[in-house]
Amino acid sequence: MATSRRARRPRLERLARKPMAMARRVSLFEREVTVRLAPAALELLHGVARVLSEGELSGDAYTGSTMLTVDLRRTADRVSDPPDGATAQRAALLYAADDRCRDHARRVAVKEARRIAGCDLVVPGVDLESRARGHELHLSLNVEAQRERRASPSPAR
Repeated sequence: MATSRRARRPRLERLARKPMAMARRVSLFEREVTVRLAPAALELLHGVARVLSEGELSGDAYTGSTMLTVDLRRTADRVSDPPDGATAQRAALLYAADDRCRDHARRVAVKEARRIAGCDLVVPGVDLESRARGHELHLSLNVEAQRERRASPSPAR
């Protein structure tokens, strides 16, 4: 006599369902987890960065750029995150959004612009672009500024 497939399968017992937990109290606060670059990251990243700058002063106008290249493999002995492309990509996104990072990058770019121009520059505008390429973080800083005009001393009478 042939038996059906259903008859041959062992019967599984249904597990007893646990009742849903009822919340008796709720928090007044909603929590949110944020990720940003650690304060030590700034010092670490800029400490291993290679700096390349170019620019020129034409009349009173200065135009130039500074490139900071950070090879994450050079930080491997001091950082717990893997020095790979995913870490570089994440660092590039977080770097551009961090005021501390932008301020530091701006100071580096202005210092380099003044060095190349050979004079003081007035309120330079600095554009920051950050991106990752493999295990490297690339920071491009474009600078536009004017030569600082100092007021000449008035002639003595």
